[in-house]
Amino acid sequence: VQLQASGGGLVQSGGSLRLSCAASGSILSFNYMGWYRQAPGKQRELVASITGGDITNYTDSVKGRFTISRDNAKNTVYLQMSSLKPDDTAVYYCNAVVPRVFGSPYTVWGQGTQVTVSS
Repeated sequence: VQLQASGGGLVQSGGSLRLSCAASGSILSFNYMGWYRQAPGKQRELVASITGGDITNYTDSVKGRFTISRDNAKNTVYLQMSSLKPDDTAVYYCNAVVPRVFGSPYTVWGQGTQVTVSS
């Protein structure tokens, strides 16, 4: 399985962006998909995650501003970002925990997409 992230760009403070993470195969069985970000000089951090049962989790700094969702028919997970702030500037990565019929699940990462928020 491969993940392809897209939708990043340059936006003014207060603006919105929607990131997409398209999988090369079905995500129906994926129990966990997430969006992470890494700002320059900082560690990668979890931004939002969603389970197979659509249970969502957000880091405190994005609660009320970001929404994660998944469309199993399109094999895609989205991150709708609103009220963006300069502190949201980072490279955003999506990942998924992929189950296996035999053996332990494994983690897949997509390539990053740059989000830059200007003040």
